[in-house]
Amino acid sequence: MNDTLAGWLQIIALLGALALSYRPLGDYIAHVLTTAKHLRAERVLYRLGGVNADVDQRWPVYLRSVLAFSAVSVFFLYGFQRLQNHLLLDIGMKAVPPGTSFNTAASFVTNTNWQSYSGESTMGHLVQMAGLAVQNFVSAAVGIAIVAALIRGFTRRRTDRVGNFWVDLTRITVRVLLPLAFVFAIVLVAAGAVENLHGIHEISTLVGDKQSITGGPVASQEAIKELGTNGGGFYNANSAHPFENPNAFTNWLEIYLLLVISFSLPRTFGRMVGDNRQGYAILAVMGLIWAASVALITINELHSVSSSAGHAAGGMLEGKEQRFGIWASTLFAASTTLTSTGAVNSFHDSFSPGGGGLTIFNMMLGEIAPGGTGSGLYGILILAIIAVFVAGLMVGRTPEYLGKKLGGREMKFASLYILTTPAIVLIGAGTAMSLKGERANMLNSGPHGFSEVLYAFTSAANNNGSAFAGITVTSDWWNTALGLAMLFGRFLPMIFVLALAGSLAKQQPVPVTSGTLPTHRPQFVGLLTGVILIVVGLTYFPALALGPLAEGLH
Repeated sequence: MNDTLAGWLQIIALLGALALSYRPLGDYIAHVLTTAKHLRAERVLYRLGGVNADVDQRWPVYLRSVLAFSAVSVFFLYGFQRLQNHLLLDIGMKAVPPGTSFNTAASFVTNTNWQSYSGESTMGHLVQMAGLAVQNFVSAAVGIAIVAALIRGFTRRRTDRVGNFWVDLTRITVRVLLPLAFVFAIVLVAAGAVENLHGIHEISTLVGDKQSITGGPVASQEAIKELGTNGGGFYNANSAHPFENPNAFTNWLEIYLLLVISFSLPRTFGRMVGDNRQGYAILAVMGLIWAASVALITINELHSVSSSAGHAAGGMLEGKEQRFGIWASTLFAASTTLTSTGAVNSFHDSFSPGGGGLTIFNMMLGEIAPGGTGSGLYGILILAIIAVFVAGLMVGRTPEYLGKKLGGREMKFASLYILTTPAIVLIGAGTAMSLKGERANMLNSGPHGFSEVLYAFTSAANNNGSAFAGITVTSDWWNTALGLAMLFGRFLPMIFVLALAGSLAKQQPVPVTSGTLPTHRPQFVGLLTGVILIVVGLTYFPALALGPLAEGLH
């Protein structure tokens, strides 16, 4: 009973904190993305980069800027890892192997933060701070920049300009992410998270054995890891490690941080399109899916049939931190897989078939409830376009969304966006299962083994970064395959989003008539929710049937 009460109290407190943040943070981000004023520090950065901050870009130029910046980031981070043994603060770490370096560079640049290595035994402090942490900031900023360009596509008329990528990237990083991360890093340090530049310490355990413990700048990375929905852990145990997540308060705070920006962006959307009701409708869909996921995963972990001692003690406790228990673990699991965060405070591989299957399904939704920073909002807006198109087919009317007609060109971009990630997931998982050598890396066989492979490619292609255990992904094949899945899963959808933004921006808005579908009412909320579930269900149901569903029925 006490665990149940504590579980409900933390959910209520979380909802209250998110509700209080929605309007001020959403309004502030909208101001950052629309104001004509440049800060002095920003003007210095523009001059250093040769950027004309007062000139907007056409969508192909905006796209090339995104791809060029990301490509340079991949090469820089790859080289940083390969040379880390020659750098300051290497704390005795060797150069990272080529396969792992490529995988990690692709992972952090794409906001995935998939880790095929143990951070505390692989990365020196300088690489952690100047390499990985920097990407935690800028990869999150790229996601918000892309959705800003899409929103401008809805708000602008008869133009081929969707904004300036370099201005968007700089403002989001300097004005939003850096201040928030600074404040919450201090809060985490005050609550017990580690923040230092210590190296490796050898300590004696109670039974007389030796154990190596690494210190480091943990709290500062923990803050932006959650705020930017990144998820990469300083330690292999990630947010289950007491140095990253010391107690129940920090656990609650980290869940809040990984949700707060993505849940506030619908307000930004509403402000930028001039109708806050549109933001509330999108928020309602996100909230419904998030609440359903939290409830279903929690029920599965509390009541799944099991003969384990953990279940006899009150639920599926295998793989869960006793400091947090089931309620805090399932709340974290649902939130991290419905965003593109990937941070974990429990072992998803040890969840019940139903609970583990739901974490996979959360990612298969495209992580749109509320999704990653920026990527969640542009993902659900694409699905909103699909929903409007379906409604138009029902009444025989050319679909319109926010005053823009959705013709064949727009629907092609939306359809390609919807199909890209499932194709990467299913082709990748199918290829891995067809190769004998890669199947040998699976410690488990049968449906659960397949679920581990499916989870890996779903996590990579959706830029989540969390993982089932029980599968060894450190070989060159896995590092390369998952690295490519992350890159394609991140940048191919961005191409279609920016192309759609450019197509919408060229249009002249059409007036609202009696035949226009209201997209701010409960009927549209229900339609959009149904379209999301049906599209995902039809796409992934066969794969889910071979994995978690088969395991649950076994």
